[in-house]
Amino acid sequence: MNDIALSVVVGSRAYGLDVEGSDHDRRGVFVAPTRAFWSLDKPPTHFDGPRVEEFNWEIERFCELALQANPTVLEVLWSPLVESVSPDGSALLASRQAFLSRRVFDTYGSYARDQLKRVDARRERTGETNGKQAMHMIRLLVAGAHVLRTGEVLVDVAHLRDRLLAVKRGDTPWPSILAWSSELQSDLEAAAEKSRLPESPNRAAINNLLSTIREANLS
Repeated sequence: MNDIALSVVVGSRAYGLDVEGSDHDRRGVFVAPTRAFWSLDKPPTHFDGPRVEEFNWEIERFCELALQANPTVLEVLWSPLVESVSPDGSALLASRQAFLSRRVFDTYGSYARDQLKRVDARRERTGETNGKQAMHMIRLLVAGAHVLRTGEVLVDVAHLRDRLLAVKRGDTPWPSILAWSSELQSDLEAAAEKSRLPESPNRAAINNLLSTIREANLS
């Protein structure tokens, strides 16, 4: 049996961008029994469900992705909407700063650029702007600069709710979106130059965390 260590709500509800009918996107971390790793058939690295729009990572896989500064994974550790947390989950949350490094400049910037490319490709193909992707591009750039400056992952962007939802609805002209994006890219670069985050995450601390959790789940 896999024990859920941490379960949170992410997506629009955590971002402060939910509207009527918005999904309840849930992400979580589970801890597979340590003895299960001694078998030829290893535990899964992730699984969907059991609820709709729910996805869970095994803690080792989760840590690997978080050490790479994966924005989607890091948001789980800073979501303001925590539904459940076990002692293992509490230990994970207490160690969340160890995952942060200046790598977030590359990952958040890359994710945002990928979104921009997708939006551009669709505009060239259909003449239409994918407002949702454009909105998330902006959100990622804002969040990336924030974590580089403060050492905290920004999830709730309700302070930009009106502007972001206007982008999503298609009420913001594409040139204005591009101008905002360019401004935020420059801000991300400036934040990276002055960031006090370490060059690399504290891998030793996370390895110690994982070892401790594995030992605690032997029985």
